[in-house]
Amino acid sequence: MAIDTMTTTMSGEEMIALSKKHTLFEWSAQSKVDPIPIARAKGIYFWTPEGKRFIDFNSQLMCVNIGHGDERVIRAVQHQIEVLAYANPFMATEPRARLAAKLAEITPGDIDVFFFTNGGAEANENAIKLARLATGRHKILARYRSYHGATAGSMMLTGDPRRWAAEPGMPGVVHVLDPYHGIERGWDPADQSLAMIDEVIQLEGPHTIAAFILESVTGTNGVLVPPDGYMQGVRELCTKHGILMICDEVMAGFGRTGEWFAIDHWKVVPDLITMAKGLTSAYVQLGAVGMRRGIADHFTDKVFYGGLTYNSHPVACAAALASIRVYEEDKLLENARRMGAVMKSVHADLARRHPSVGAARSIGLFGLIELVRDKAKKVPLAPFNGTSEEMQALSKFFRQEGLYTFVRWNTFFTNPPLCITEAELREAFSIIDRALDITDKAVH
Repeated sequence: MAIDTMTTTMSGEEMIALSKKHTLFEWSAQSKVDPIPIARAKGIYFWTPEGKRFIDFNSQLMCVNIGHGDERVIRAVQHQIEVLAYANPFMATEPRARLAAKLAEITPGDIDVFFFTNGGAEANENAIKLARLATGRHKILARYRSYHGATAGSMMLTGDPRRWAAEPGMPGVVHVLDPYHGIERGWDPADQSLAMIDEVIQLEGPHTIAAFILESVTGTNGVLVPPDGYMQGVRELCTKHGILMICDEVMAGFGRTGEWFAIDHWKVVPDLITMAKGLTSAYVQLGAVGMRRGIADHFTDKVFYGGLTYNSHPVACAAALASIRVYEEDKLLENARRMGAVMKSVHADLARRHPSVGAARSIGLFGLIELVRDKAKKVPLAPFNGTSEEMQALSKFFRQEGLYTFVRWNTFFTNPPLCITEAELREAFSIIDRALDITDKAVH
């Protein structure tokens, strides 16, 4: 059958059938894939071709921070395509120049030089490369409860089980434990976790370690907000041993936590910072590595051995500039803080009323709820790296009721677009409230 490439009126069933036949879906056995067909989106909502409305309570993949369909970004992209759709990365363009200068204004401390990539995984790849070239060292510290991307190097930085199938991979990565040990064991205090990291540094040899990469607030491994003093302590350890501190802000950046970058909450300046997702609010693919001037100066007379065909793509840079203007004009960081306070109170209310809620964590509009089948013993409702009938039933209920969010292991996420109103937030949580009646039945 010939496919009309201009057709825009496919049914949801046709979308799914052709997508499953001719494309691979990520992180899935293809026979288990059951995608939601999506035809259009606006604000915090998206619709199937048949008109069913979903609340996008995950900002798609924690990335459509400004909300769907913002005309200011759409117009900026259209204008840039009309003027200059592409220039190779050896050239200078106005969007590239303006975006780098703007990022220098909003990134922490003296970070003011940027290398642009296609997304977060490539940003982390290039952060590794920069750190190794700048220090002359080889090893990279990373944490177990982490995800840094699915490209070859970033996959090895990743600590969670998504790494396993890709091993053996890039050598030189040393994983360390997080302050958090799962809902049953809970948290270590900052000083205890820092002492463990310091011991690993000593045992590995400080002179061999180029960098320590960590998500400022851990994303898909639990929205783990570090305990007070932890980030400051990591900064001190890195400075003490000449190790570069890399903050992965791919998911936590651009207002998600109520600040431009999550690391700003602790007033810590990393040596390198990686970003993507909210940089353009995913309207166009773009990532970046930001670096302090001293690291950039290393490459004044030395070659930076890195490159990408779409580095500094003018359309993507234009989308990022427009997206940043939306954050500023609509005061979305302030809204994330205000709505984040509402979300925290709703989380607490759900935890009081539902025995299956074992923990609820959030910072700004970056939230997660952990479910348990035994509240006293904190037994998770699904095993590590697994699922359960109850979690599957929860996911099914969300979908039936028109709520889209990320359900993983014994957790689900509450990460709406930053433009959400209190009424919209409470509409979503009313669905979640009813859904938790399902998981409460599993508690004993």
